[in-house]
Formats: sequence, C-alpha cells, structure tokens
Amino acid sequence: MASPWIVTHTDDVRDRARIASAHDSVVGTRMPATGVRRLVEESWQRSLQLKLDPDRLGTALEFDDDELREYRDAHPMSLVLPTIHSLLIRHTFDSGLIVAVGDEAGRLLWIDGDRSLRRKAEGMLFVEGADWSERAVGTSAPGTALALDHGIQIQGAEHFNRIVHPWSCTAVPVHDPASGRVLGVIDITGGEDAVAPATLPLLEAAVAAVESELRIRRLDELSSRPRRATLRRPSAVAAEPLLAVLGSDTGRLTSRGKAVELSMRHAEILTLLAWHPEGLSVDRLAGLVYEREGSVVTLRAEMVRLRKVLEVADEALVPLSRPYRLPRKLELDAHRVLAFLDRGAHRVALAAYSGALLPTSSAPGIVAIRAELSARLRDALLTDASVDTLLSYARSDEAVYDVEVWRACLMMLPPKSPKRAAVVSRLERIEIELGAVQQVATSPQPRRS
Repeated sequence: MASPWIVTHTDDVRDRARIASAHDSVVGTRMPATGVRRLVEESWQRSLQLKLDPDRLGTALEFDDDELREYRDAHPMSLVLPTIHSLLIRHTFDSGLIVAVGDEAGRLLWIDGDRSLRRKAEGMLFVEGADWSERAVGTSAPGTALALDHGIQIQGAEHFNRIVHPWSCTAVPVHDPASGRVLGVIDITGGEDAVAPATLPLLEAAVAAVESELRIRRLDELSSRPRRATLRRPSAVAAEPLLAVLGSDTGRLTSRGKAVELSMRHAEILTLLAWHPEGLSVDRLAGLVYEREGSVVTLRAEMVRLRKVLEVADEALVPLSRPYRLPRKLELDAHRVLAFLDRGAHRVALAAYSGALLPTSSAPGIVAIRAELSARLRDALLTDASVDTLLSYARSDEAVYDVEVWRACLMMLPPKSPKRAAVVSRLERIEIELGAVQQVATSPQPRRS
C-alpha cells in the first residue's frame, strides 16, 4: 500500500508571503496585521509576552542521556510506542517527514522517521530531550497544541521563531482515557506534506488508536490486579511485544523498547503461532508454513534458527514445543485492526491497516489469515462505515477495482455531493479496464505452425 504521507498539491506562494508579512508586522514591529489566523496571532502575542527572541531558539536539553532514558521508560507514552510506529512512523522513512512524541510539558521524548530530515532538524534543536513548549520556542505545533489542548497545524512563517520558518508541522495532544488529563503530544514535522489536508485527520485517528490502547491496557491491568494489591505506576506495566506484518514482506518485532527485522519465513512462523495461541503440532505447523508435504524436518531446522534470533531479540518469546506455542502473548498489528473493527472504530481500523498481511507470502496458513483479515475489514466497512471512511478504503490498493465498494460509495453519497462525479468516473474506468482484460482473455489465440 502506498504511503499515506505522499500528497500532491500546489504551493500557494502568495499565501506564504502574506503570512510572512503578518509575522513581520506582529512579531517584528509589534503592529497589528491581517491575513493570519486568529489562534496563530494569539500564540504570537503569548510568545511576545514571554519576551522570547524570534531570532534565537531558547529551547534547551532538559535531560542528559541517562535521565532521558529513565524518564521515557517511566512515562505512560512508552506503552504505546509500537502503535505509534505501526500507524505513523513506519510510513515516514522515505517521505520527508519525522514523527515526534512529547510529554505533557512539551519535552520531546522520541523522534523517528526520515533520517536525513532528522539530521536537518537537529540544526534547530528539534531533538530528543529538548523543550518545545510555547514557553520555550513560541508558536509551534507541539507546543501550541498542548497550550490549546486540541490538534493544530502550523505552517512556515506561522511559527514564532524565524529559524523554524522553513518547517511545517501538525500535532495532536494525547489524553489519559480514565482521567482526561493530557499525557503528551504526537507531532509530524517536515515540509508542505506535514500540513496537507489529510495529515491532521490521520494523526487524530492515530491518537484515537493510542488512547484506545491505553484504555485497554488500563482495563487489563485492573482486571488482573489482586484485590489487595497496591497501585502500581503505569511505567511498571511492560508493553506487550508487537509483530508488524501488514503491508510488508518481512516482519518487524518490537519488544523491550527495541525493534528487530525478521525474514519472511520467521515472520510467517511467528504470525501463525500468535494467531493460534493454543499451539500447533509440528505436522500442523509444517502444513501451514510450507506448500509441499513432508516438510517437518525443514520446519524443525527453521525453528532452531528462529530460536537463535529470538534469544537475542526477546528470549521470553522463544517458542515452546510439543506443541509449538509461544510462552507469552505476542500481539500482531492485524489483531489491532480486528479489535478496532469490533469496537466500531472503522476509521481507526482503516488507518491501522497498512496493507495486506505479508502480501507475497504463499504459506497456506498465511494466505488464509490474509484472506480472513481482508474479508472482515471489507465486510465491516461495507456494513457500518461512514461514506468518507468507505471512500478512503475504495481508493486503497486493495479496493481500487472493487465495483461493489465503489457502488456502495455512490449510494451513500448525497445526490448533490460533488464527490459523486469522481465515483461515477471511477466506476466507468473500472468497467472499461475489466472489459478490455476479459476481451483479451477470451480472444482466440493464433495457431502455432
């Protein structure tokens, strides 16, 4: 599936010039100006009242390396890093974007994404451990989102500090599902794509998924806690290991704060064991992994290699035998998609579905899981999703030729919706293209002499 960050749009040079002119008036000469959003100008005024220098960044590193590591491990946001990686970070590496996760005070705790862009961002001290609250740097997406307690996009010269004007960003606060208090903020930073129209809704969906997982973890902790047990800090709850296998031919195992890339074969085996937590006999597992019969010996050799990998990555996941099974729960990103569907969170489920499960794998068991997941997503969206969510699904690689999905979109759209013309056009193109393919398939082949 194509990255959700790749967006095409034309640059509005006049708009950027207008914002820059307003910044010069309000921040430079303390004169009122038009042509800038009210919330941005109000943030500029707060920054001026703090006597911040618009030409020098006052942010500083709040922690040394050891302090940062200890603070991050104890922070509730550490529990949902695998979800953030699966929904956001993994799509940014080649898209000219970076994702930052900050605490409730605006201090950046984790930054990942496009490596080249991360190096450039270091020039404005957009690094782990730095304070990017409004009180430190003035108007910015992470700081202003926390100040206003809602999602926000800040483009170019809307930043208070001129050093940050080449950048744009979108940020959304994360709340504790139980108390409602702000736990932190998730930010997407880069060029124009960082403030594309689709970025804010996608980030809001990701934050909804993060808050949903925090709620589930809290409920799990309460249900498993002995009645007289003392309250534990959230940091004492270790994040479940996560195996990401959607939209990729390899697996990415995240456990104990580190990520390990797995080969397709090892990802297949772990996926099957996670999907069948009750365990699988050696014959059954061999039949699900290999297309040919008599593969038990091959499977046993592969299990030896997998155990060696897991002993380094997370020894608590080394499979047991007779039957083959995992000693602890391993969550799949596919499990999360299904969990969101079961809760009716269709938009979040679609955002979490980054593509088919191990799409080129021909292992019989993987083919079956892939088909089941795809069918359940499709059926749920066709049955209960909003028209906007269904349209997003229709535009995905998986449904781009699905006539039933496109027709359902057409039926759901209001008669005067401007989106109807594009849907009708898409249906016509599908019929033409499928008709051409069918004609080629049924045409008589020339005889060979």
